[in-house]
Amino acid sequence: MKLTSALRIPTRLPVLQVVKMAVAVALAWIVSQLLLPNDLPIFAAIAALLVVQPSVNQTLGRAIERTAGVIGGVIIASTIGFFLGQSSWVVLGTIVVSILVAWALRLSPVSASQIPISAMLVLALGATTPGYALDRIFETFIGAGIALIINALIVPPVLIAPARDAVALLAREVADTFERIAQALRTPQTPVDLMELMIKARLLRPMLVKAEKAIAQAEESLMLNPRKAKLRLALDTDHEMIARLPTLVTRAIGMTRALHDHYDTSLQLEPSVQAFSEELARAAHDLRLLARAEGDLTVAPEPPAPEVLALTAPLRIVTPHPDHWILIGSLMEDLRRVREEIVGDRA
Repeated sequence: MKLTSALRIPTRLPVLQVVKMAVAVALAWIVSQLLLPNDLPIFAAIAALLVVQPSVNQTLGRAIERTAGVIGGVIIASTIGFFLGQSSWVVLGTIVVSILVAWALRLSPVSASQIPISAMLVLALGATTPGYALDRIFETFIGAGIALIINALIVPPVLIAPARDAVALLAREVADTFERIAQALRTPQTPVDLMELMIKARLLRPMLVKAEKAIAQAEESLMLNPRKAKLRLALDTDHEMIARLPTLVTRAIGMTRALHDHYDTSLQLEPSVQAFSEELARAAHDLRLLARAEGDLTVAPEPPAPEVLALTAPLRIVTPHPDHWILIGSLMEDLRRVREEIVGDRA
């Protein structure tokens, strides 16, 4: 089972990326054979196959890594072959030297593996062919360049929608957490209820990490993308929303922890607690307004007007019972920070 799971992945590559790889390999093969008819264009096909990545920016980076690795391998192989010949021991020694050179230069994994592969192929296949090494470099340029062009022209993938979904889902879950805390302050809670509340609040952290990762991937998908200007506004909106959420997540978890640690059944009798519960429900309402305000992917959304938001009136606190002042004070400070993030009045 472990071997099977190592060989397979949960989801397939997108069909579009597979089509791009096939088209890039075919075009690289045809163009290389037209320009270099003497040998099979293996280097061009390999370059095209490996360079196509999910985004244009990643494709450019992989093209640079691949080309640098081939050039390095060809130089090492040509130099060693010129002085020592092309025996099997020379080929083996060249591979070892290539590995050490890549390690010494701190090259990326792609370039580090490409140098010894290129050196081995040059010595093994082109030992007696004049100009073979230079042709292979040219071939690699052809394959990498065609892969970059294909990835840029055939519907470059944009990951704005997954980022928006992740941010919106997190915002809704934070709002739901606020409502669960408000409900827990209004109605009696058992230890099991409080534990469930705490467990759900802790799930906000991995959701935040996932949303931030989705934003980073969306940002990368727009780099060097022809549709960058059109979709930039939508991503800027997601950046603004994700900037609010870490504080809201921290405060939601903090309020849940405070309630879990300092709860007792007489808490519902505190007037301030009931008022706080209402304000927290309003905070959930306002956060959902902000999440819905993002609108269309290609249009910059207008945030809700301040008068539309519910967190507008000051909250008056009555001196609490001595057993409750720590919890109420903690909740009020968290609510203050929540209001600042939602209304946009950050210190």
